[in-house]
Amino acid sequence: MEPKKKLIFLCLFLLLVFVLAEFTGIRSGLSPENIKGLFFQHQVFGILFSCLAFSLGNLLYIPGWIFLVGAVFGLGKEWGGLATYVAAVSSSAISFFIIQRIGGDSLRSLNGNIANKIFSKLDQRPVSSIIILRIIFQTVPALNYTLALARVRFPHYIVGTLIGLPLPIFVYCYFFEFIFKHTIN
Repeated sequence: MEPKKKLIFLCLFLLLVFVLAEFTGIRSGLSPENIKGLFFQHQVFGILFSCLAFSLGNLLYIPGWIFLVGAVFGLGKEWGGLATYVAAVSSSAISFFIIQRIGGDSLRSLNGNIANKIFSKLDQRPVSSIIILRIIFQTVPALNYTLALARVRFPHYIVGTLIGLPLPIFVYCYFFEFIFKHTIN
């Protein structure tokens, strides 16, 4: 299938997932309170459910901080941060495989000076590029989609993700705990 058709098919797939999640109420059910509830109701499987919810949320373009807030609120900054890290890495990997399976490397078919410069930098230093992108953009779905469609090799993707996510998650955990302490009490 040609790259333009792959991109159109990918857009239609994501639109279908979004519409189904909206009409079934799944999208509105992915809130910090519900994520917190996952940890309390399912202590053994809470992290697994959180990973699945984060992955679905990532496909639905729900910001990752919603899951982090629920985890920090439910488990505290240390365990909530660790749970979020596991869920964020899992979600990023799942998004990568789904998006790459559907869209292939269709972004590489773009012709233009800007695209070529970006891809050459990504090709020269894939892991360090992904680390920097993760520190800045964390698990933003557009980043996951772009990297999956840009012919990034999965080992580079996952290593960059594993190294790049802890710092922003750590900062957010302390930030949200600070907010909780000064607004809820």
